[in-house]
Amino acid sequence: MKNKAHVLKSLPGVGIHSKIERVDWSNVAQKLNEKGFAVVSKFISASDCKSLIRLYDQSELYRKTVIMERYRFGLGEYKYFDYPLPDSIQTLRENIYSYLAPIANSWMDLLQIEKKFPEKFSELQKLCRENKQTKPTALILKYGVGGFNTLHQDLYGEVYFPIQAAIFLNQPDQDYEGGEFVMTQTVPRAQSKAIVLKPKQGDMIFFTTNFRPMLGSKGYYRVQMKHGVSEIDSGERYTLGIIFHDATS
Repeated sequence: MKNKAHVLKSLPGVGIHSKIERVDWSNVAQKLNEKGFAVVSKFISASDCKSLIRLYDQSELYRKTVIMERYRFGLGEYKYFDYPLPDSIQTLRENIYSYLAPIANSWMDLLQIEKKFPEKFSELQKLCRENKQTKPTALILKYGVGGFNTLHQDLYGEVYFPIQAAIFLNQPDQDYEGGEFVMTQTVPRAQSKAIVLKPKQGDMIFFTTNFRPMLGSKGYYRVQMKHGVSEIDSGERYTLGIIFHDATS
């Protein structure tokens, strides 16, 4: 087994700061406000995607493996990273948060919710620890033929940040078929709307963890959203999930 410190230091991610800075964050904010999700194309390279996939077999990096069918979550498996996180994933979590926090706080204001998220990621983690949420939630998900993920929300405890991210590590229609990223949007007193996306390898998507504001005739109101993955017809699909709040277990 490789030494964990060696694995952490040997990860890809040189220049990850510049990748984050190059994102059009004003466009991300606009799309999140309008639709509840935003896609950043070609955020990381194909070689970085392959390096992240190779981490899946480095068992010393993970605190927990979940077999989805055991809990009726779907068909497939995912692994939660343990602390300390790999360097590139820690950098993503820390630096992306600072761009998303103002968006999240604007949502709280629009919905007249008396909650304000801290500007710094370290302060969010402190808040999680105070609520006994100490387990990291960054994860890699793996699906094979027939795999899918039921519609859900990644809340994990009393403290949850309303926006999360995912990076797609395989190329659709080349490495796998099917496996679309699916979201549902539920408006009060109306039927749910389905949103189906097919991000490419290296793309990153931001999407709401739980709800988002929507403007109606009487002001803003809360719209519930869930996400999942449609059935894989062939091949394998890997995804890196970046969730900012920690979990109780």
